[in-house]
Amino acid sequence: MTTDDLSTPLGHDTQPHRRRRLPFSGVQVIAAALGLFLLGFAGIALFHQDRLGGEPVVRVALQPDTAAKNPDKDMAAPADAAKPGQPASKAASNPPANGQKTITIIDGSSGARQDVVVASESSATGAETTSAIMSGVDARLLEKSRYGMIPVIADGVAPFTAYAAGTPAERAKAATMPTVTIVVGGLGIGAAKTTESILNLPGAVTLAFTPYGSDPAKLVARARGRHHEILLQVPMEPFDYPDNDPGPQTLLTAQSPEQNLDRLFWHLSRLQGYVGLTSFMGARFTVSDTAMQPVIREAAKRGLGYLDDGSSPRSVAGTLAQGQNMPFAKADLSIDAVPTAAEIDKALAKLESLAKTRGSAIGIASSLPVSVERIGNWAKALESRGVLLVPLTTAILKSKS
Repeated sequence: MTTDDLSTPLGHDTQPHRRRRLPFSGVQVIAAALGLFLLGFAGIALFHQDRLGGEPVVRVALQPDTAAKNPDKDMAAPADAAKPGQPASKAASNPPANGQKTITIIDGSSGARQDVVVASESSATGAETTSAIMSGVDARLLEKSRYGMIPVIADGVAPFTAYAAGTPAERAKAATMPTVTIVVGGLGIGAAKTTESILNLPGAVTLAFTPYGSDPAKLVARARGRHHEILLQVPMEPFDYPDNDPGPQTLLTAQSPEQNLDRLFWHLSRLQGYVGLTSFMGARFTVSDTAMQPVIREAAKRGLGYLDDGSSPRSVAGTLAQGQNMPFAKADLSIDAVPTAAEIDKALAKLESLAKTRGSAIGIASSLPVSVERIGNWAKALESRGVLLVPLTTAILKSKS
């Protein structure tokens, strides 16, 4: 005991208190907590069954025939998937009705499933889809190119014959009475406009599709499902090119034959199931023998026909097609050169009169709404007036006979 200790009043401590220090600093505690969090997150990532890391997933139950073509199990939900709150056995015994489909919605984080039966666009649309599948393209008549599949003759069968609309009985009937053929072009660009033409025009109307658009092949399949015959419109050089440009991969008179054939193959690969070709614009290209000859020769070799739209009086397409023994026809008039209801009606009446005089007539039109409406109305009572509406192939075969 020191002197200071004796002189210090009771209850007062001259030595300062020592602070108790924690075994870990605050920084170390935070670091440890963060490490535990990261360890837990890594464990979830390693042991969770979700391969897509929590991304939302939708699985569609395929029909049996579609599933057979798509054996990948990850692409289809089980056939006996149950509806919400319904036992699986009951769902299997009561499959979705026609025009409906089952969609399995999977929560990406929890893996929970919910099966929902939804209706298709309409029962009519479903029937059209089935019909389009049934009218599928013959795989034998396809040949691989650098751009995709293009038509070819196989086993003595040409696309002109294989994809021709109409039956032998209808062709026999056409041989006994005047016939009119209508070709409506400019389709494929604009799905809504194209669909309206497909649905509202009679099946005997031939439809000409450009190679452009987001999915022309799908629209062609739908058109063929409605019994329309199909032509492919090949963009060709007009006189005022490039101020008036048909579009990408246009066939040009300044290009070599090899370059133009390469571009032709691109167009041929864009859709399938067509009976022949026609030009899209092309007034300058179709009068050049040097430019047209390789195109006509190649199309004939592949079993296709050709329609001259009649826009160029000096077109060499007819002469070249005859030299290749190629199915050929030339349009007699443009139905909607003046796109008003009154002028279109006059043109249709003129075409009908021409058919009665000559036995057959071919008219072309664009897919303008007014043109589609007037053609549809005119065709309703056409046969009662002694004239038959026929596809292009029927008109070509009739002219040969």
